[in-house]
Amino acid sequence: MEWSIQEIARLTGATSRTLRHYDDVGLLAPSRTGPNGQRYYDQAGLVRLQRILLLRQFGLGLPAVAEVLDGEKDEVVALRRHLELLEREQDRIERQAESIRTTIRRIERGEPLMAEEALDGFDHTQYEKEVTQRWGRDAYEKGDRWWRSLTPEQKNEIKQQGLDVAQDFARAKQAGEPAHGETAQEIARRHVHWLSLSTEVSRGYVIGLGEMYVADPRFGSYYTPDGEDPTPYAEYVRDALTVYAENNL
Repeated sequence: MEWSIQEIARLTGATSRTLRHYDDVGLLAPSRTGPNGQRYYDQAGLVRLQRILLLRQFGLGLPAVAEVLDGEKDEVVALRRHLELLEREQDRIERQAESIRTTIRRIERGEPLMAEEALDGFDHTQYEKEVTQRWGRDAYEKGDRWWRSLTPEQKNEIKQQGLDVAQDFARAKQAGEPAHGETAQEIARRHVHWLSLSTEVSRGYVIGLGEMYVADPRFGSYYTPDGEDPTPYAEYVRDALTVYAENNL
């Protein structure tokens, strides 16, 4: 059985452009291409795409996704590992939700908060072992040291910078500013600078990140006004970042 690129795009929410980009970078080739240039994907391609989307959901860039896929040839074993991570994430989110419910109840009743209850599920080091096994101890420790080194004021400032960039992208999109135009490109420059505070940026990294915004609605919604479809906004940010990266990185 095969699925056309349009069917895959509809089922996943990924754009045809994203799927073609995956092919261009050697991440996901179609099983065949029809006489009219139409791309088709078989079951093996479908499973590979599922793994790609899962890894992107965990925040990996395209080079890291390729590295993981190349290192895990047994698809069933890899999918079981993905499932384990998803179940752990599901448990963490439910613990956070219950923690917030408990905090609300205690505040409404005028009861003192318990730290163990209020912070249950918020331990950012819980994936330390997984990150270390996959991408090396240095990858985990570098990011962890950087964030821990910041003062509360610095952390708030960095969060605000990211929020400002997201809101400015949304305003530019609503105003009809082209993604390659001066306004959007200045926002893209700020965005890349913001990224550079915590990691080394490259052309491939920034372009891959833009694709992730489109592929994963969680990220796309960060740039989207409440109640609106995130896809056009995510695509706008991706296009602006791609132009900036290709011209400046």
